[in-house]
Parts: sequence; structure tokens; C-alpha cells
Amino acid sequence: MVTLPADVARLQAQARRLTTPMATGEIVWHAWGVPRAGVAPLVLLHGGSGSWTHWLRNIDTLLAEGRELWVPDLPGFGDSAPPPGGHDADAMVAPLHAGLQSLLGAQPCDLVGFSFGGMVAGLLAAAYPEAVQRLVLVGAPAMGVVPERQFTLKGWRHLSTQEEQLQAHRYNLAALMLSDPAHIDDATLALHIHNVARDRLPRRRLAHTDILARSLPQVRCPVHAIYGASDALYKRWISALEGAFRATGAPFVGMALVPGCGHWVQYEQPGAFHAALREALR
Repeated sequence: MVTLPADVARLQAQARRLTTPMATGEIVWHAWGVPRAGVAPLVLLHGGSGSWTHWLRNIDTLLAEGRELWVPDLPGFGDSAPPPGGHDADAMVAPLHAGLQSLLGAQPCDLVGFSFGGMVAGLLAAAYPEAVQRLVLVGAPAMGVVPERQFTLKGWRHLSTQEEQLQAHRYNLAALMLSDPAHIDDATLALHIHNVARDRLPRRRLAHTDILARSLPQVRCPVHAIYGASDALYKRWISALEGAFRATGAPFVGMALVPGCGHWVQYEQPGAFHAALREALR
């Protein structure tokens, strides 16, 4: 039996829980902090098969720095209903933008997207450039530099025993999310299981295309990138990423590679990640 980290309940109790409508139901948002004059709201988009808890180790630090945080469960994940009209990143852009307009009005945000959420963030900033004043892409796929998939995950829903499922989840965390298997403690495993069990969007495919690279030319705000140096999405191809970002013609500012961590960089090395994010948002 695995138990969720205590910080999940603590942060949920501190958050304001709001919803915005879609044709299929609601997007659930979690908000912390208060507005500050001259400081844009900070919107965090989690990764695929995740929820707001992908940012679990980052919220306290960002609040201590005085940021107002808006963190949705993306449509089809966590507590949010599936998106209307599709089952991939492109179907989320319009309802998320409508939600931001409802919650923030015309005020542009600083938008940070992790992994699948980075792809969503890039598509949103391209479609609605007035809504985003800075874009930070964390471990984002779909840049068109990887010739083939760099990892294979194990299925788990068909497994008959809890122990078999736990072994599959532990394998998947090591294969994709974290570079050091020693970082996969019981709390991390429980968090991952809680998230993937609520993934209602099978057969997503856009992450294996170059859709983010093709969308970035329409982005008008500064674009930053942060990746774990051992990101399993890219492996040896990560050396080609910075050139791929610059080749898009977007206002690309720079890329930070965080040593000693894999794809889930903000969880595995939160201190080093915050240093890179602070620089990007400065």
C-alpha cells in the first residue's frame, strides 16, 4: 500500500478551487497567492497522465517569491473533464484560453508548461499571443529532433495483482520520468499511480510529431526552455534542441540544461530547476 505525499493534502487545503466550463464538463483550477501590481499571474501546465501535483515540489518556493499561481488539471486528466472535439493537446487550447479569460480577464500571464503541458502551452501562445507575456517550456516534446521514440513504457491496467502493477509503475517512472531510480520512493510512486489512474485520454500522438516546432513561429513573446540533462525523451539528441528552438524563428531567449536529472526536472532537482526558472522569469 502506497500513500500520497502529505504535501498534496496540505496544498489542496491552502488552494482556492475554481472551475471553468467546457462543452463536456469543467476544467478544475487550483490557485494560490494574491495578485501583485506589475507581476503577471503565473500559470503552470502539468504533463501527460498527470495533474497539478506534477508541480508539488515547486509551489511553496514560487509562493515564497511572491507569485500568484494558477494550476489547472488539464482536460482529461486529474479532476477535469475530457476536452471537447478531440483527445490531444490541440483540443485543449481553446477551452484553456477561455478559462484564463474567465479567471484573469485580459491580463496576460507568464505560462510554464511541462512535457505534454509544454506542447499545450506552445500551441496556446501561438493561437492567442495576447494571452501570454512569457513562455517557459520544460521538458517539452514535439520539436522534431528525435528520429524515433527513445523509450518504451509497460502497460499496467491488464495486470492482475497490485504488486505486478507497482512493478510496472516503478519501471515506467525510471524509464521516462526520473534519471535516478533511487529517487523513486513510496511517496513518488503513490503520486504517479494517483495521476496515471485518472488519465482519460488514450492514444495521444502529437507528442511524437514536430507540432511544437511548427507552432513556435507564431509565438510573439519571449520563449525559454528548461530540460533535465538526462531527459529520456531526447537522450543523446538533446544536444540538437537549442538549435531546433532557434531555427523556429520564435523570440527564443535561451535553454537551460539541469544536470543530474531526467524528464521530471522540477521534481527531481527542484532547487536547480527554480534557479533556471527564476532566471527565465526575471
